[in-house]
Amino acid sequence: MASAVTPARRAAVVAPAVTPSRRAALPYLLIAPAGLLMLGFIAYPVLSVFYYSLRHHNPTKPWRNGFAGLDNFTRIFTDDPRFWGTLTFSLKWVVVEVALQLLFGLALALIVNQTFAGRALGRALVFSPWAVSGVLTSAIWVLLYNSQTGISRYLADLGMGTYGTSWLSDTSTVFPAAVVADLWRGVPFFAILILADLQSVPKDLYEAAEVDGAGRLRQFLHITLPHLRDAIVLSTLLRAVWEFNNVDLLYTLTGGGPAGETTTLPLYIAHTSVDAHNFGYASALTTVAFVILLFCSMVYLRLSKFGGDGK
Repeated sequence: MASAVTPARRAAVVAPAVTPSRRAALPYLLIAPAGLLMLGFIAYPVLSVFYYSLRHHNPTKPWRNGFAGLDNFTRIFTDDPRFWGTLTFSLKWVVVEVALQLLFGLALALIVNQTFAGRALGRALVFSPWAVSGVLTSAIWVLLYNSQTGISRYLADLGMGTYGTSWLSDTSTVFPAAVVADLWRGVPFFAILILADLQSVPKDLYEAAEVDGAGRLRQFLHITLPHLRDAIVLSTLLRAVWEFNNVDLLYTLTGGGPAGETTTLPLYIAHTSVDAHNFGYASALTTVAFVILLFCSMVYLRLSKFGGDGK
């Protein structure tokens, strides 16, 4: 008499055995679609930039296209004063913006971390500028800086200026005006990250510090700041890279003017590629900017000991 076949035995017979090699390959198969998308949208453009940096490539002058070797890089360091000028301004822009955004973002995070009436509304108002795009931000501030209907008119009405002052057309005021516009959008980024890290600081530490007689300043220096170290290092690094690559806000706010006073290196690259159609030289400039950012990021992470205990 034939023995009965149980459901478990039937499933074991029907289902194919999963070999160790198949089990090991399964994770790679699952991430393959995302990996292919990254190769298509990130790796390929980056490699294309490296490729074109070694070529003369101008669609409007195809007869001059061809292999250039290191000619583009030689021109950057020996025969292009605009490169050094825009690089200097880019570094100035990054240092000023990141330092001020960190300072004001930390202050706002400490304020909205307190308990007070309307705290939820206050947090929403503080964080809302971060949801505004760079182009829209510049459009808002262009209206605010308008010489006839903007801030200058109201200041003149109060006796604090003259009518018709154009903040974005004067070389003495365009930089602080652009800094203020970008601060309005960039400060919430630091406030969000720092506030999120503030929530994780144990309250017992502050209570113990109060028992030991430590004041607010000592608590801030010896408890709050050490716990915020990694958040500050990461946020400043990310924001420095983004500010260095800032194109949308400055392009629509000042266009790099007046007289090139607000032209950053990425904005110079955009003008070289889009306006002058010199994609080979623009690719070489992009490669140099990439190396500069990579080197500075590695040095910064090394000096800050990011991820360590900070002791």
